[in-house]
Amino acid sequence: MSRTIQAVAIVATLLLAGGASGVRAQSAQVAPNAEALQAAQELMSVLGKDTIRQMAEQITAQVWPKITHSLQAKQSVTPDQLNDLRKEYNRIQIEFMTKIMADAPVIYARHFTAAELRELLAFYRTPVGEKSIRVLPQITAETLALVVPRMQQIQTEVMDSFSKVLRQRGFNI
Repeated sequence: MSRTIQAVAIVATLLLAGGASGVRAQSAQVAPNAEALQAAQELMSVLGKDTIRQMAEQITAQVWPKITHSLQAKQSVTPDQLNDLRKEYNRIQIEFMTKIMADAPVIYARHFTAAELRELLAFYRTPVGEKSIRVLPQITAETLALVVPRMQQIQTEVMDSFSKVLRQRGFNI
C-alpha cells in the first residue's frame, strides 16, 4: 500500500472523526430537560452496575487471550500471576465504564422525553426487559467479535477503492 493511499485514508478518517465530534459538540450544547434527566438517571440505575460488570467481563474475555499470549511471550508468568492480572484488568475496565456511564443520563435525556424514558424504565422492569439487560452485553460482545476479524478486509476494500478513484482523477498511485 503506497504512502499516498495511507495518507488519504488517514485524512478521510480524521475528517469523519471531526464530523462526528462536531455532531457531539452540537448536541452537547442542548441542555436536557430536568424531568427527562431525572428519568434518565433512574433508567441508568436500573441498567447500571450489573450491565457494566457484564460488559467489562465480555471485553476481558475477548482480549485476555491476546494479553496472556503477549505476557507469556515476553516473560515467564505463572497462572496465579495471570489470574491476578486478569482481575486487575477487569477492575480497570469496570472503573472506566462506570465513569463513562455516569455521563449517559444526559445523553439519554437529550434524545428521549421524560415520558419515553419512563416507558423504557417500565419495559426494563418487565421479564423481557430484565432479560434484555442480562443478555444484551453478551449479544453486543458476540456482534463485536464478528466485526473485529473483518476490519482488515474493510480497510483493504477502502484502500483499493481510494486507489481506483485517485487513479481515475489523475493521481499516480
